[in-house]
Amino acid sequence: MSGKTTGDEGRQPPGLDRHRLPRGILVLGIVSMLMDISSELIHSLLPVLMASVLGASMMTIGVVEGVAEATAAITKVFSGVISDFVRKRKLLVLIGYGLGAITKPFFPLANTVGWVFTARFVDRIGKGIRNAPRDALIADIAPPTLRGAAYGLRQSLDSVGAFLGPLLAVGFMALFAGDIRLVLWIAVLPAFLAVVLLAVGVREPERAVSSTTPRVLFTRHSLTQLPLEYWVIVILGGVFTLSRFSEAFLLLRAQNVGLAIALVPVTMIVMNAVYSVFAYPAGILADRVRPGSLLAGGLVVLIAADLVLAKASTPSLALVGAAIWGLHMALTQGLFAKLVADAAPDHLRGTAFGVFNLVGGLSILLASVIAGGLWSLFGPAATFLAGAGFAGLALAGLVMYRWRRVL
Repeated sequence: MSGKTTGDEGRQPPGLDRHRLPRGILVLGIVSMLMDISSELIHSLLPVLMASVLGASMMTIGVVEGVAEATAAITKVFSGVISDFVRKRKLLVLIGYGLGAITKPFFPLANTVGWVFTARFVDRIGKGIRNAPRDALIADIAPPTLRGAAYGLRQSLDSVGAFLGPLLAVGFMALFAGDIRLVLWIAVLPAFLAVVLLAVGVREPERAVSSTTPRVLFTRHSLTQLPLEYWVIVILGGVFTLSRFSEAFLLLRAQNVGLAIALVPVTMIVMNAVYSVFAYPAGILADRVRPGSLLAGGLVVLIAADLVLAKASTPSLALVGAAIWGLHMALTQGLFAKLVADAAPDHLRGTAFGVFNLVGGLSILLASVIAGGLWSLFGPAATFLAGAGFAGLALAGLVMYRWRRVL
């Protein structure tokens, strides 16, 4: 796709500097960071709250988390379609973040698992509502030549929130002598700050709300309007995800090789720190090189991460593997968002992101089931070796597509 025009270069808002990211992209990144700080602070303590304070079983905790994440994956499709139909992406993004913020006080107030389940359910609906329209809004705001940088910046700031949240949880728990409810109350502030910042700091481009293109709904006809190039990206994204199972297995591997339970969250801190450092530079690179080259590089890095994790015998090696995993995420996740935005017609971008996210969610569910089965039957090394094998197959398929000049 390098050097290819997408047909929307000439429809940028008047006065837009094509060589500089608009302020709205930075604001959306900061909004993501603030909400992630709040969410990850809560999520790092939520299992403890449910198990130790509310007396929930491990099965109950699993059901709560499983239903919540499945809800988010399904909701993304409908919110993307709706944003294409109503042509007001910011409104849906604001509703999504607003729902997320409203749920935050319910966690420190919870006195039963039912409260937690309800709050998590609504919170994930909010995430599902906001993600696809937000990604489409970024494509609407950013110049096409800077979309990689735009998605990379948002991913980078989001990852900053992902490792600051658990760090703050550890710090505040120490500061307040383990008063988990008080710490959960602190998490409310950045969530509401994110909503206020989104409301006043992001302006939706006029072209995104006044298009003369006919309104479409989620039908077979609308899906056929998505080009073959987009479906190739969806398939590649699904195969990529099959080779990259849930990050929970990184935590389990670190514990398996001897990392103390209290220090296991450091694994995610390391992964997200590397992710945040490299995501923005990788996004800038995505605007300057052929996508296939960057995707191939990301797969090579994933294979390296899997091999290190498969052979790890100490906590230090497990953390090195997690760091390499974070580099793979930085190289590929923002790039896929850019590819979807470039391939989809502007009036179907929300739908395109919704379908892409749904396929990714289903793929990671399947990958995690396979990984869990391999772990149970053959041990942790088999899980990561299989991941390296899937990544190798994906790399071979990518090389074939590059040869055909699809990417």
